Amino acid sequence: MDIQKIEEISRKIRNWCVKMTTIAGSGHLTSSLSAVEAMVVLMFSKKHFFRYELENPERIDNDRLIFSKGHASPLFYSLWAMAGGVNVEDLKTFRTFESVLEGHPTRRFPFTEVPTGSLGQGIGIGVGEALYVKKFFKENQNIPRVFVLLGDSELTEGSVWESAMIASHYKLDNLVAIVDVNRLGQRGETVDGWNLSVIGKKFEAFGWNVVNVEDGHSPEQIENAYELAREKKKPCAILMKTLKGKGISFLENKNNWHGKALNDDEAKRALEEIDDRKEDFFLKLPKPEEYEKREILVDLSEYQQETFTKGLRMAPRRVCGKTLARMGKYDERIVVLDAEVSNSTSSEDFGKIYPERFLEMFIAEQNMVSVATGMARRGAIPFIFTFGAFFSRAFDQIRMAGYSDVSMIFIGSHVGVSIGEDGVSQMALEDMAMFSTIENVHIFSPSDAVSMEKCLYLGKDLKGLTYIRSTRAELPVLYQENEIFSLGGSKTLQESKQDVVTVIVCGITVHEALRAYEILKKENIFIRIVDAYSIRPLDKEMILRNGEETSAIITVEDHRGHGGLADAVKEILCEIEGMSVRFRSLAVRKRPQSGKPEQLLHWEEIDAEAIVKTVKDLL
Repeated sequence: MDIQKIEEISRKIRNWCVKMTTIAGSGHLTSSLSAVEAMVVLMFSKKHFFRYELENPERIDNDRLIFSKGHASPLFYSLWAMAGGVNVEDLKTFRTFESVLEGHPTRRFPFTEVPTGSLGQGIGIGVGEALYVKKFFKENQNIPRVFVLLGDSELTEGSVWESAMIASHYKLDNLVAIVDVNRLGQRGETVDGWNLSVIGKKFEAFGWNVVNVEDGHSPEQIENAYELAREKKKPCAILMKTLKGKGISFLENKNNWHGKALNDDEAKRALEEIDDRKEDFFLKLPKPEEYEKREILVDLSEYQQETFTKGLRMAPRRVCGKTLARMGKYDERIVVLDAEVSNSTSSEDFGKIYPERFLEMFIAEQNMVSVATGMARRGAIPFIFTFGAFFSRAFDQIRMAGYSDVSMIFIGSHVGVSIGEDGVSQMALEDMAMFSTIENVHIFSPSDAVSMEKCLYLGKDLKGLTYIRSTRAELPVLYQENEIFSLGGSKTLQESKQDVVTVIVCGITVHEALRAYEILKKENIFIRIVDAYSIRPLDKEMILRNGEETSAIITVEDHRGHGGLADAVKEILCEIEGMSVRFRSLAVRKRPQSGKPEQLLHWEEIDAEAIVKTVKDLL
């Protein structure tokens, strides 16, 4: 090893970090300085620990570098500048509106795997990427590796240990976690400080190999650690004991400098200490070896859909696994992840046929979403299953997945009060509201087996995040299997020139509306019934037409009154200039409890009887 060269590179990196944060007037300088040597040795050692084709960031056999401690972005950008991926002059634009060098890395910067900075998620992303590339390279080859830089403070996030558990379970020997143990968090000492032994025992308890580096600024010790990580047959955690603010005496191991930039005088002092007087220089990263990859089948031209009997009662959730099992035959990019409820969500049907593409993630929804995001970044099409209510605990991961420019399909089963006796803890009542806040999300709420199959098929080909509500109850099949469904579409199930009110429904309430139709028809009162299976986007033309042709619109949903179908309709009504239509929303507004589905639908006033009453009140 050329120690002098590593030290020279490290000084140059520190120089850039000081200058860019001082110009910006903000940024996490000290958190960047502590990990400089760890990252310089990884990327620029002559041992070629990190292989990457700079001109082709999406190359499948590139090694991957994820900064889970995304606040250390000055270091991240400086490393890529050293590799020739960023113009050094552009470092001066750090944190400005026009720049792709954002305060925390995002996908606008071409070498960012996923946006980071919400701590505790990078390792789960790494698990997903490491998992997926292992499946598409022959076992006897040097499989691409995934390196994740974590801060010691984020080790208190439970999602880190969810990820550690699953990485060990799936024997991800191509995953390396590099922990920057610099002792200081944002406001003081971390929970374990510099106690590498305590931190290491936690990783070992989850089945990881651990390598301790007592001097995380020693190129020799760091290089030796990466060599040891190559030899391990398990995921490896390298614990680097470092100094926060390393290289600048008045910052080293000092509290209250987290997230603070230096002023001009302080920066001048710092640069004098760094003693970097040479011209800028750049280094080339070694490219990956040419790996032999297996072909991935993608051909849906022969896909055969299920035959459904109209009127037959089937639970939409039971259709999910069978549909994906058929789709999986023709598209090997499909992977299914489930949080230990596969016999309830029916994802087990896929797993029985394609066990190598079915991932049991156990009861760890946060990590499940992060892993799916990592797999999607490498080209998989993940379908993610759990009870709809439990996606709420993974909202931060879902939110960040939305910013990652990946495509994933979330299947939430056991939605609404109609699940019955299990009670309120199991009922997804806020799920559409939660997903509605995600940029460019698609939300489907199918009402029968056919629409469920069609929505799954639609979701597979959509860009971005898709959420599909999967009803538990057995419901009559409403549609023929050749019925066409589309994003932003709807189905009008009852319509006449005598219609006085339009009832817009989704999921189980479609069937309640059809019951209400029959009751009212006997009294010579006619209502129009629309199945709004696509909640976001909603069928705008349908809203416009029915707002003009009938005297009122009623929405009925097995969901809270905010963030679901009613709000989607109201948003469109507000957009249409001159539209004045009476509007009523029937939704879950009382606290549910255990009971029969029909009791709970009645209690919440979202059943046929409530629809009949509301229609009459509007006449």
